[in-house]
Amino acid sequence: MNESDTKNAPLRYYEMDIENRMGVSSSTGTSCNTWLSGLIALVLTVILYTVVSVLPTNFFSMMLLERGPTQHAAIFFGFWCTVILIIKSSKLRLQRRALRYASIPSDHQFVLSSQTADQVVAQIYNNAEDPERFLVYSRILTAISNLKNLGRVSDVDEILRSVGERDESAHETSFGLINGFLWAIPVLGFIGTVLGLSVSIASFSSLLDSQSDISGIVGSLKEVTSGLSTAFETTLLALIIALVLQLWMTAQKTAEERFLDDCNDYCMKQIVSRIKILPYEQSREV
Repeated sequence: MNESDTKNAPLRYYEMDIENRMGVSSSTGTSCNTWLSGLIALVLTVILYTVVSVLPTNFFSMMLLERGPTQHAAIFFGFWCTVILIIKSSKLRLQRRALRYASIPSDHQFVLSSQTADQVVAQIYNNAEDPERFLVYSRILTAISNLKNLGRVSDVDEILRSVGERDESAHETSFGLINGFLWAIPVLGFIGTVLGLSVSIASFSSLLDSQSDISGIVGSLKEVTSGLSTAFETTLLALIIALVLQLWMTAQKTAEERFLDDCNDYCMKQIVSRIKILPYEQSREV
């Protein structure tokens, strides 16, 4: 299919994909470029801490700036997950657009066979300039390219199911980094709690050794409460970040699973239900 045949296609992956618009190589399906998302997260983290450092001191700024290094890492990982989910959401919307267009000619009497397979390929290229980048079109093109070697409708269905299982596996893998961060963020909070409690215990021990009267002990308890603030606020922030991201990831994962189910239905209605095996093709397979 040459460029002139696809220049008017409504779907142009390399112009519409968010990663390509940012100037990086696009990942397949709804997967996200790890280094791009990490770089954006780093920039967002630096911007956040720059803004917080110049604002008047408040509870939020103290939580971010005065509670140890675990807060910084938790914020960075939180931004990284956020960027990944935003990019995945954008890529999912683009993938879904392919389902709006039919992959077969508009003639209701059309049946798919090895003789009419080229018409389906032409229709797909009329829909998308780069159809292999769209999951549903990639499935169909894979099945169509082998149609002339097949002898039963179930063979086509089997190929579509096999490619569908591959897409489902890639879908699960695309959430691997987020799952790792959602494990790491609460752990960072607990590490901050341990560090804060260690500071508090050490400060309290020094306080008892250096102060002999009650008034001196009460006046020096600020050092102890400072460590307790670190202990509890690091865990609080980490758990809030993890909770929000877990709910967001669950919603995104559900949306992608629903899309994969819609791809299965699309292939069934557009391809499998329209296939006709000609008599001479059947006899050739005997």
